[in-house]
Amino acid sequence: MALSAQSATSNCMRILIIEDDREAAAYLVKALKEAGHIADHAADGTSGFHMADTRDYDVIVVDRMLPERDGLSVISGLREKGNGTPALILSALGQVDDRVTGLRAGGDDYLAKPYAFSELLARVEVLGRRRGGRDVETSYKVGDLDLDRLSHEVKRAGKPIVLQPREFRLLEYLMKNAGQVVTRTMLLENVWDYHFDPQTNVIDVHISRLRSKIERDVGPPLLHTVRGSGYIMRVGE
Repeated sequence: MALSAQSATSNCMRILIIEDDREAAAYLVKALKEAGHIADHAADGTSGFHMADTRDYDVIVVDRMLPERDGLSVISGLREKGNGTPALILSALGQVDDRVTGLRAGGDDYLAKPYAFSELLARVEVLGRRRGGRDVETSYKVGDLDLDRLSHEVKRAGKPIVLQPREFRLLEYLMKNAGQVVTRTMLLENVWDYHFDPQTNVIDVHISRLRSKIERDVGPPLLHTVRGSGYIMRVGE
């Protein structure tokens, strides 16, 4: 694969890479981020299916041969559940019959390995533009707090708030689920990609930092602690 220079795109997408080759996955994640997108990684078919099924992605890039659950099974399983997120299949199997099988399994595009990143990026952006008719929210609002997924801007009462990447992702998830209690387990899985309890105060530290930034001298509290359960974003107590 040859990495070519890409200018950052203003149309930021959230992309899931399901690839068991960690070197190849790291390459893709880095290159997609340099192109202005948000990229997550799953190293096997089972975790990839779970992430694709429980989170909002604009495009899924999935290797065909995966441990635990193969790529075609991941895609067909998502389609059976009504998930229409566009999927680009990557595979060393590039014959016509292989491509036809992938498309019939529910894939939207098929790219044979080895490939040039410039071509993969172009295909991903085409898939992201059409998104299979899926309505993806690009901004969230709770009271006078606004978050824009595309520009990564956060404002409270019109005043910009600077957040670190993890803080932004945490706030994005909380605002997406505004009005609902978000548990610590949900935060660990969807913000930190942990599927176990690390037995640390990482959530408490980030919640404290986030609260100080979005509520300091700008208005009433929006981020509330629900004792014994988790947190909730809402206007008022």
